Amino acid sequence: MESKITNYSVPTEYQSELGKMNILGFWIFIAAEIILFATLFALYGVYHDRIGDGPAGPEVFVIKDVVIQTVLLLTSSFTCGYVITSMRRGNVKGAIVWIAITLLFGLGFLVMEINEFIHYVNAGLAIQTSAFGSSLLTLLGTHGAHVTFGLFWGIILAIQLAQRGITAFTASKVHIWSIYWHFLDVVWIFVFTFVYLGGLM
Repeated sequence: MESKITNYSVPTEYQSELGKMNILGFWIFIAAEIILFATLFALYGVYHDRIGDGPAGPEVFVIKDVVIQTVLLLTSSFTCGYVITSMRRGNVKGAIVWIAITLLFGLGFLVMEINEFIHYVNAGLAIQTSAFGSSLLTLLGTHGAHVTFGLFWGIILAIQLAQRGITAFTASKVHIWSIYWHFLDVVWIFVFTFVYLGGLM
């Protein structure tokens, strides 16, 4: 049976021992994810100038689109913060609305990333073209796959909130999702800086 919120001096998501353990466990998972992306960044750093017969970064990067992607994802991180604020105030409808808004921004980012991949292929850059192409597309694809997972996860959480309301159990799950979503935003900041801005220098 899910525990109801009783102590409003403690953040909603920390009002059950299971919730606390789940959040701690997820931070350990995030540490593993950091290692994964650090490895992908390191590979890109080694291979970014090995273009073979394919195009180089400055030839295919469309910075205007990448800036729009960045704005979309960073805005989604901002709206994700309102999800937690609404949840801690016991506002179920508000939390669901902010989840929906966050997911819309995330979906916009994902659509643009798919178009970016199509642009790269049309420009002659595919995963088999060069070491640069494979390392770039693997890094971007891994991040995009994580965003896709986050979108489906957010939809499921919105449904659960609508069905069960805000309890210590559902609150911890929403909090964990928000950690995940903010983590993806941080990774994208590194992608934007290291890959795109660095590729133009």
